[in-house]
Amino acid sequence: MKKQKIAVLFGGCSPEYEVSLKSAYSVITHMDRRKYDPVLLGITRAGEWFHFVGAPQQIVDDTWHNPANCERAIISPSREVGGVLIFGGDGSICSIGLDAAMPVFHGKNGEDGLVQGLLELAGIPIVGCGTLASALCMDKDRAHKIVGATGIRVPRAFTLQGAGDMERSAAEAEVLGYPLFVKPVKAGSSYGITKVSDKSDLAEAIEIAFRYDDAVILEENIEGFEVGCAVLGQGDHLTVGELDEIELVDGFFDFKEKYTLESSMIHVPARISAQQAVEIKAVAKRIYRALGCSGFARVDVFLTPSGEIVFNEVNTIPGFTPHSRYPNMLKAIGMSFGEVIDRVIALAVGGAKSDSICA
Repeated sequence: MKKQKIAVLFGGCSPEYEVSLKSAYSVITHMDRRKYDPVLLGITRAGEWFHFVGAPQQIVDDTWHNPANCERAIISPSREVGGVLIFGGDGSICSIGLDAAMPVFHGKNGEDGLVQGLLELAGIPIVGCGTLASALCMDKDRAHKIVGATGIRVPRAFTLQGAGDMERSAAEAEVLGYPLFVKPVKAGSSYGITKVSDKSDLAEAIEIAFRYDDAVILEENIEGFEVGCAVLGQGDHLTVGELDEIELVDGFFDFKEKYTLESSMIHVPARISAQQAVEIKAVAKRIYRALGCSGFARVDVFLTPSGEIVFNEVNTIPGFTPHSRYPNMLKAIGMSFGEVIDRVIALAVGGAKSDSICA
């Protein structure tokens, strides 16, 4: 059987660059090499694209970007190429046809539809969500509006498009009530998010959020706890993992807690009734479809003390290590990490592209 060439894209101009390296390393080292020939495309923090041919360990160590293992490369927007152009130091240009590409970015400039748009323009199948779904899910304001239109409860919120209107922000915050959350509209891994308990801290929280995006959302605090749902597939053919539950001692699930779990725990399955689990899985699938998701995504909701389900967000490229939440929820229904990767690639892969060409 001819191996399929699957590009794995990692790194990027994002505060979550290092998280991307860890996820990409795990994906690469768990791909079935009997089926797939990975083509590794790294993007530096400065936005330079390279074809990487070194050991996967260099990616997780962030020593991958070096002259011995890299040549400049780009995804060609031309459908005739259908893949990657590699520029050799001797002036040669090689092309590698791709059967699919798997963006393993987190946050802006990768998870937000920009790279997905390039792949769609080039006619390269995407492992994961497409351009529109990626952009919508990254935009907390628009995602909430769309999901709210389906009848699912979303947090009350106010979106601030510029830092100048602090007077109105203060008035809207009073309507929402304290505590509340101040978040960049488009950012991941809880970067720039502050839980504000007193109006005297509002201005600083807004300033912090604006460091990560040009729009900021003030969002009501939802009493209860967060439940995650791993969804895999597209259309009516969806696989849903066991739900997980985030148990917090204090504060919220910020960047530090997500990657250290110093004062929090993640329970799989979530400690809720069987009926509540059925309801949340059904809501997660509705959200996944409403936002146009395909391939895979993690849908996060809140469960209030009264049992009401409230939408939080969708991560179109959740953490992808064997210890991350998404694969662990699928592991709980019997899918190994390697099987998850195989399934999401299989959803994207079409007919074989052209072979490599050098000139």
